[in-house]
Amino acid sequence: MSLSTVLGARGFVGSHLAAALRAEGHDVVTPDRDADLSGQELGTVYYCIGLTADFRHRPFDTVTAHVGKFQGILQNVRFERLVYCSSTRVYDTSGIGSTSEVCPRSVNPNDPSDLYNLSKLMGESLALNGGRPGIVARLSNVVGPDFESENFVPSLVRDAVRGRIELRSDPKSTKDYISVGEAVRLLMAIGSRGRERIYNVASGQNTTHAAIVETLRETTGCEVNWTGGPKFAFPPIDTTRVRSEFGTESFDILAELPRLVQQYRETIACPT
Repeated sequence: MSLSTVLGARGFVGSHLAAALRAEGHDVVTPDRDADLSGQELGTVYYCIGLTADFRHRPFDTVTAHVGKFQGILQNVRFERLVYCSSTRVYDTSGIGSTSEVCPRSVNPNDPSDLYNLSKLMGESLALNGGRPGIVARLSNVVGPDFESENFVPSLVRDAVRGRIELRSDPKSTKDYISVGEAVRLLMAIGSRGRERIYNVASGQNTTHAAIVETLRETTGCEVNWTGGPKFAFPPIDTTRVRSEFGTESFDILAELPRLVQQYRETIACPT
């Protein structure tokens, strides 16, 4: 039985990953975020600690999560292999840049939004150049029943069920979405037999904010108010590497939304 350690197992992706590893017979350790792991043997490590929607309001916590704690793991613990969960957010939001894993990334320290990218890229650099067996997995927007999250899709699902969506971004904004089940499957494959150093973990297709909101309106009958805002035009994510090595399952976020609405309604009716 192989040993796997999931750091950040209380988070959405980390909790699903830990459960999937256990289901496959792995001996899974899920230490507390502040546990002292110095000198311990952790087997295959999945580093899922991170901030998402609230990074703009918590810059120091963001750097600590993506770099500081990760540095301590690299320096102080023993492991056979490590997968660092990064993000496809590191790709250019102009919508025209390359999203191949081998292409250089650019950031702007004057842009407060790029604090997230800078911290993730620093974590990536440590994983790849810290003298330890590290692999980087750049995750797209992971979707599933994560109804306490302030991320885009779960926030919209909650608002739709409550009867009104107010969208504060350009309806033509586009993002890539992947199911939590597929993201976990790919992370496990990368951790057990990945041959490359960096992987995009994504669906490879974009969906507009307008299409998501319209599907939620049709599903729930909610009101929609477009208040306007910035446009986030992420380019389609290149998934050639994961498709060729592990295969990928198609994911249609629009088909998933009615199920998420039903799951959220059930959560409200029968809270845990």
